[in-house]
Amino acid sequence: MKEKLKIRPYARLLTMLGEQLIKNERIALVELIKNAYDADADWVKISFNDFGENFEILPESKIIIEDNGEGMTFNIIENAWMNPATPNKFVKKGNKLTKGKKRVIQGEKGIGRFAMLKLGQKIQIITRPISNKEEYVIDYDLSRFDGDFLTENGSAKAIYLDEIPISVNSQKAKIITDYIISVGYDKVKRGNSGTRIEITNLKGKWSTNKIKSIYDDVSKMESTFTKLFGKKEQKKNTFRISLEYDGKEYRFAENDLERLHELLENSAVNEITKGFYDNKNNKYRFLLDDKKKKISFDDPIIRGLNVCRKRFENSETGEKRYPVCGSFEYTFYIFDLSYNAPPKYQLDKEDKILIKRHRIYLYRDGIRVYPYGDPDNDWLQIDIYRGIIGASHFLSNDQIVGFVEITKKQNTDLKDKTNREGLIEEGEAVEDFIAVVQTFLSYIRKHPYDRYRNDLKNKKVQDIFKMEQVQEEFSSLKKHLEKTNDKKGISLISRTEKQYKAERQYLVRRVETTEELAGIGLSVEIASHDIMSIMSNILLSLDNLILDCMHEDIDSTTILEELKKTKGMLSFVESQLKDIQLLFRSSKQRRKNIRVKEMLDKVVRIYNRLLKKKNIELNIDETGSPLIAKCTEAVLLQLLINLFDNSIFWIGQFEKNKRDILITLDGSEGKLIFSDNGPGVHPDDKPYIFEAFYSGKGEEGRGLGLYIARQLLERNGYTIELADVKKDKKLPGANFVVSFVMEEE
Repeated sequence: MKEKLKIRPYARLLTMLGEQLIKNERIALVELIKNAYDADADWVKISFNDFGENFEILPESKIIIEDNGEGMTFNIIENAWMNPATPNKFVKKGNKLTKGKKRVIQGEKGIGRFAMLKLGQKIQIITRPISNKEEYVIDYDLSRFDGDFLTENGSAKAIYLDEIPISVNSQKAKIITDYIISVGYDKVKRGNSGTRIEITNLKGKWSTNKIKSIYDDVSKMESTFTKLFGKKEQKKNTFRISLEYDGKEYRFAENDLERLHELLENSAVNEITKGFYDNKNNKYRFLLDDKKKKISFDDPIIRGLNVCRKRFENSETGEKRYPVCGSFEYTFYIFDLSYNAPPKYQLDKEDKILIKRHRIYLYRDGIRVYPYGDPDNDWLQIDIYRGIIGASHFLSNDQIVGFVEITKKQNTDLKDKTNREGLIEEGEAVEDFIAVVQTFLSYIRKHPYDRYRNDLKNKKVQDIFKMEQVQEEFSSLKKHLEKTNDKKGISLISRTEKQYKAERQYLVRRVETTEELAGIGLSVEIASHDIMSIMSNILLSLDNLILDCMHEDIDSTTILEELKKTKGMLSFVESQLKDIQLLFRSSKQRRKNIRVKEMLDKVVRIYNRLLKKKNIELNIDETGSPLIAKCTEAVLLQLLINLFDNSIFWIGQFEKNKRDILITLDGSEGKLIFSDNGPGVHPDDKPYIFEAFYSGKGEEGRGLGLYIARQLLERNGYTIELADVKKDKKLPGANFVVSFVMEEE
């Protein structure tokens, strides 16, 4: 037997499409508002009428959604509105824009209309198309069915979708006519087209807080930033949404909007505006505090970030790829919510609450993608990454206000979930898109915001310490007491001054010791890696030799050869350990004249294997007399190891056929110039590279190497600086000049 069967869905599908698929009343109303938007309406009005106290639902309670859009013809009602998942909008989407206002159509799947089933069981739709003298009345009465359409008037029955009676009548236009209507506080002409949906037999529970939260949401359907900063024509063409309760409008607090505008313009630490991620050329373009910036996705400061490597680099092969999400726009405002923010950026309690009500919104063609931007929605996983990677690598979710704008044209693979709760998260394009935004925000935290924090960090305390202002205050106070002949006061001040000096001396020694130990830890890291690798080879070689001796005859010549190899490897380990030993405190008590070239040779031995592995060519150029430094061997070792470590990292991030390091030793001038042909120091980073904990390496860097190198050199009267472009720059990348001429000389 061969039969052709047709799919005949049960009426319960309506529950699944409406009540279960649409998550909450807010999403339901947003879907109906989007229908009005797609119908080219100027406004949509949502009215809550005839509720009891505290929004108690009464038999006569109703919700009305009304607009002045283009309305529906009978053909659209019959062939589109009545058919779930109609391709009507999908086909229309090919035109991209609505007829009148040239809006990008928001709906796609043709099931948003069932959002009204989330709100109530009796629905009447009155719609009038443009240039039509009649209006159509569509009646849904589902009150005789239970919520799952399993019983009708109390009796069990298998109810199919095509058995649900829905009536459509035409009548002379009397509801949708050109009369004066109140839309909020405005009086406007109703117009001779549009749609009115009245919902009764209401479901769920309502309250004043729920209504306020819904209005807060729907009022943000269009971009808040267009309202604040948009051009006059953009503001003029905005889509008005009005929400009323028994004729009284709920309004978004306009003073809050004005205050937000002030905060964004005047209190943000960093303003990233007119941002554009160019997916074709793989670049970020933006204004940073009104200055034009452009960063390639291949820039090491981007590729070096953990979140970028995790998504766009193969951890095993090191192969890099580019995002496939399409281009998009972005704007971010960064705030300092800390208690010690400078006066210019300080926020009071109410301002902080206002800032935290706005997060990073996502808009598609000017219309919000819910729930992104809600205070409790971390769609970019910023707070998660702060926990996993570290708070110093990401700004917190509540200190960023901004938006990302995608389009259907540029971002075809970024699609909404059927239930309208965000983007479909599976798929390469969506994951790439989120990672591209995360990467940019991580860059902002690690660079512009870090520079801001470094400018603030302990500046006053450091100035007081360096200039010995406390000592000056002691002297001034003693002079004042001497004038008044206060012997007791003078004695007390003298004793306090003596204790202060002793404590200061103790703390200085503690800091110096800590910095030296930290420097040792950083310096030992590379050498220990090679030592462990060699030790593994030694153990493997010995294990094989033992097995050979146990299980077969082996001549003495073979044993001798294996032992010679092992001795060679152990000699390398011994050499490395001897060099490392110079770093430890017991070796650094005496300063002496040291030939810099001798210490350089030791460090080159440590890095030889890594230089070959990275295909880096090292050249050493000696001019004039031998370069001499009077210090300890440990100071030179730590300096050179840090310079090599930085250079090898950055050259490795920069794709070049030829990789070079040039070290110039100029005995006549008393200086060493360490140069490479990597990407160089970013201009914005130059003032900060010798600051503690500031690093351009992303998650790879600790921000201590150059800081400690400078501290150790300064204690010996020497300096390290970035090379002057005209005078000392040897290669196109980073160039550091170390002067071994005593500062006092």
